[in-house]
Amino acid sequence: MSDSHLKLNEEETQIIWLGTRQQLNKLSTQALTCPNATIQFSTAVKDLGVVLDSKLTPANHVAALSHSCFVYIQQLKSIKQSLTPEAMKTLVYAFISSRSLLTSISGQLLQRLQAIQNAATHLITGARRFQHVTLMLRQLHWLPTW
Repeated sequence: MSDSHLKLNEEETQIIWLGTRQQLNKLSTQALTCPNATIQFSTAVKDLGVVLDSKLTPANHVAALSHSCFVYIQQLKSIKQSLTPEAMKTLVYAFISSRSLLTSISGQLLQRLQAIQNAATHLITGARRFQHVTLMLRQLHWLPTW
């Protein structure tokens, strides 16, 4: 790396061991020592917008996705009055569909994604928080995630 004048940024560099629980329990190394940096191994890393944990389960990714989606939904609430209902529907649909392309995940994680879709449905329709959303999902032509 020094030949091409590249330098390792310790704060931005993440490394992770991948494997089964049994394989990971055998490891004793906690850090990678390079000539000019020591990097601690992480339990989860972010690569191309996807959060990966050491066992390659989607739990950390769904947690991060859920948090960011609810933050964006709160921000969209503040501009709702400035948009037509159709524009709001298109914006929220594009937002939700671009982030919820996960398949083959557990029921608990799927419920978290469904909560995001339900919150977006309430935002578009103006329904109360505890109002049932199944009929509204059908009206919006959105398939439930379950």
